[in-house]
Amino acid sequence: MARKPNYNFERMERERLKAAKLAEKAAAKREEREREKAGSGDQADADQDDEA
Repeated sequence: MARKPNYNFERMERERLKAAKLAEKAAAKREEREREKAGSGDQADADQDDEA
């Protein structure tokens, strides 16, 4: 015999997993932006040193 479906719980689980995935992507993007920001700042400093 099949189990009785619990639609609310299943929907909440799908939404929880989706939110976790979105949060992980957002964190990765934020880290990438910080890395690029830090890298571009270092690159700009290096360019200024070369000109002097």
